[in-house]
Amino acid sequence: MPDRPTPFELVFGTFRDRLALVGVGLTSRGESAEDRDTFLLQREVAELLRELRPEEGLGQAMGGLAALVHHAYLHWVAGEPVRDIGEVSLGLLVGPEPGTAETGVTPGSGYVRLPPLAVWCVLADGTPEPLDGWFVRKRGDDLEVLAVLGIRPGRPGFTAAQVTGPRPGRLARADGSALFAPITARAGAQAGIASVAGEDELLELAWRAEAAVR
Repeated sequence: MPDRPTPFELVFGTFRDRLALVGVGLTSRGESAEDRDTFLLQREVAELLRELRPEEGLGQAMGGLAALVHHAYLHWVAGEPVRDIGEVSLGLLVGPEPGTAETGVTPGSGYVRLPPLAVWCVLADGTPEPLDGWFVRKRGDDLEVLAVLGIRPGRPGFTAAQVTGPRPGRLARADGSALFAPITARAGAQAGIASVAGEDELLELAWRAEAAVR
């Protein structure tokens, strides 16, 4: 998928010099970017957030922008690695016996990208959106995931959803359908290989992708 830009390229493609300034500031103060609270307190980060924030503001969504900038910086420092999961591998990940798909690089780093329109995600507001992929990093026993949804032609941005935690235990859907079952009849969504219903399923899918390359 060489012609398909990543969310990093869409938002930060012209801001790499600003990310470099963030790095200079962190180094001069002897600070680490690993801790998000410390990272967000940096003057260069605050200036970048102000520049990215729309004039009408973001309200509660400001936390999502802050998380995106943090993940973007770590992604840039790591060399902007991307793991592409093909349809066959994705089918294995969402199957009844996951863990045999190969995503190709070291787990716990970079951006994990799914096939276009293959997974539809329904989170808190109930609106189905295509899941492009997610930024991921391992933090102790937790996986920190920032999912990117709703990328489509004509839309200037996308939806970012953050979920963090250990691998979920046994999951079950309230309607009795199988985990990751495709959407077959839902207004506003297309049928794909799979769907994600809620934050726990999103976290489980990310954990499965990490386990697949161990």
